[in-house]
Amino acid sequence: MTISGKSNERENPLGDLEEWDDFIKERYPEPAEKNSLVGTNLEKTEDQFRDYEAEARDSVKEFYRLNHRGQTLDFVRNKRSDYLQLNRREMSVWEAAEFLNTLVDDSDPDTDLSQLEHLLQTSEQIRKDGHPRWFILAGFIHDLGKVLCLYGEPQWAVVGDTFPVGCGYSDKIVFPEYFQENPDNKNVELQTSLGIYEKGCGLDNVLLSWGHDEYIYHVTKDYLPIEAQYMLRYHSFYPWHRENEYAHLTNSQDREMLPWVLEFNRYDLYTKSHTAPDVVKLRAFYEELIAEFFPAKLCW
Repeated sequence: MTISGKSNERENPLGDLEEWDDFIKERYPEPAEKNSLVGTNLEKTEDQFRDYEAEARDSVKEFYRLNHRGQTLDFVRNKRSDYLQLNRREMSVWEAAEFLNTLVDDSDPDTDLSQLEHLLQTSEQIRKDGHPRWFILAGFIHDLGKVLCLYGEPQWAVVGDTFPVGCGYSDKIVFPEYFQENPDNKNVELQTSLGIYEKGCGLDNVLLSWGHDEYIYHVTKDYLPIEAQYMLRYHSFYPWHRENEYAHLTNSQDREMLPWVLEFNRYDLYTKSHTAPDVVKLRAFYEELIAEFFPAKLCW
């Protein structure tokens, strides 16, 4: 089965979306400490980070080239204007998970876990560790925004480390040299430290590169505690929560919520295995959990 977002398309070089996750885990092999407020790789040299990039697959490099070229300020504004009307579909959370499950990795369909099984791996580990029910739910829904692929969006507009647009690019972003192809790079006003923003304006007022994080946040934000909202919206914002970049744009609320984003990151990247959860057995628990927080249908 061939669907939009697969590697046979020019703008979709990854074999599957997990290929990006694998690269990120290689770059950050250990989770951050929740209470450290910064990532765990501060002792690594710039050369060591560049070694990760040099050893990356060609498909990953091409993915980042497309991402850094295409994620302009205008592109992000246009996608927000389009998708944040939330008029694509009406689905329950479980229906959205089943819809995402149609995103199949054709390269190895017999051995790769389904998208739904990956979601359950994350949420079940959170549940096992005794976290609140809203935290478990955040784990289950955090990647549902990847349905953007099924709407026809290219991989580079669905996954990838997110970063602010409308201001200067940090050299801690993966493959920063690819920003040379971004039209915003030629706009001097957009390449200062603050760009279009004010110091301490808060991340809620900062436009990040478009992808599944921002989409799922807007679909679900009216129903979840603020800690969960931050987990969903910023779990791919690695330049902030792992590199301590863009701190000058944050406000006190962002700094207060950062430990929750770091705690969530422990489960986002580091719970995946080849052991499949029992979807049939777990469904009743998750449908009850979903009903506790969400209405029967959400606008997507």
